[in-house]
Amino acid sequence: MKKTLFIFALILGSFSLTFAQKVQIETSMGKIIVELYADKAPITVANFLRYVDEKRYDGGKFYRVVRMDNQSTSPVKIEVIQGGLQSDSTKMLPPIPQETTNKTGILHVDGAISMARGKPESGASEFFICINAQPELDFGGKRNPDGQGFAAFGKVVKGMKVVRKIQKGETGQPGPTNAFSNPMQLLKNPVVITAVRRVK
Repeated sequence: MKKTLFIFALILGSFSLTFAQKVQIETSMGKIIVELYADKAPITVANFLRYVDEKRYDGGKFYRVVRMDNQSTSPVKIEVIQGGLQSDSTKMLPPIPQETTNKTGILHVDGAISMARGKPESGASEFFICINAQPELDFGGKRNPDGQGFAAFGKVVKGMKVVRKIQKGETGQPGPTNAFSNPMQLLKNPVVITAVRRVK
């Protein structure tokens, strides 16, 4: 009986650690700590943590910033910084199912971390962090024509000054254009992600 209770306590403890998991993103401009909501977005968090634990993000970059001054062609304006592997397909894992905000309840508030994507169900390695609340990125929002929004899965709890500093970087760098970026939003000097690790 005691052994059963001990095992049960260990299981509960592991769930508690998972649900309260924090990750530190070390960059060439400073550290960002995000709290991940595994209880609300288990698929997305597990995917992100796999990239973290396998050190796939090490050497990645924050390469795209979206501000009011560099998205003149879009009728719906947003403010985010985007990072990940960009064009390094050798480190990318398969896309995951999309956990929409109407199911998770995790909205794109100031500091929210979320999965970047093109078409629905295509999120894999790229992620972004919101500057100010971005409700048009939630389910039903108008930023994406399909209305599915994006899969938020956590929030910055320390380091928003670093996020805002990255967003102010000079853009207009010629480079690969894909579903996530265009040359007017690419940083001329991408911010290197030196390491991403779990923290207590």
